[in-house]
Amino acid sequence: MRRPPRDSRALARARSAAMLAAIFLIPAVVNPTIARAADLEEAVLDEVNYVRARPAEYARELRHAPDWAFEQEEAGAVEEAIDFLERQPPLAPLRGDPRLDAAARVHAQAQGARGDVGHGAAGSLGGRLRTAGIFAGLCAENISYGSDDARAIVRQLVIDSRVAGRGHRRNIFSSGYSAAGVACGAHRQWGSMCVIDFAGAIVQR
Repeated sequence: MRRPPRDSRALARARSAAMLAAIFLIPAVVNPTIARAADLEEAVLDEVNYVRARPAEYARELRHAPDWAFEQEEAGAVEEAIDFLERQPPLAPLRGDPRLDAAARVHAQAQGARGDVGHGAAGSLGGRLRTAGIFAGLCAENISYGSDDARAIVRQLVIDSRVAGRGHRRNIFSSGYSAAGVACGAHRQWGSMCVIDFAGAIVQR
């Protein structure tokens, strides 16, 4: 068999390298939505941990934010949140857990496709956690609708406007939780949604 001339072999090697590079780039090219969702989910957990670790600093940020940032909030809700944050002691960060991510994703994908809101039937969070391999003595879930910006998502849950008892805020600032998982995605009615699942007293099995 005749070998190709040296220049031709070099050209063939260059073409092969280009093809390999293209193959490895395919996931980033054809599925940018997944990359964006993963980035947002990481940013949401970072923002939750930021407000837990630096509540007083977060209060100052809310106090100096422009008025238009709070147009959708009920009267007095922002000031009430600021007062809470100024009195809240710092807390340890929540560690990310891929099992909690998976439990949150099940709910985000199912609910987003249907356009529903809420946490599902009673006990559904515990069921999703167990299916994902999490057995926890404490668990809770926060859901934000209508935003795909990490700061806006967490700010909405911290202010917790029109939510009786500020339950979402209580979840964020509970010292009983040690881990959290996040899943964000499209929502048929609200455009976007983000689920945060919290767990504490996790039993290793």
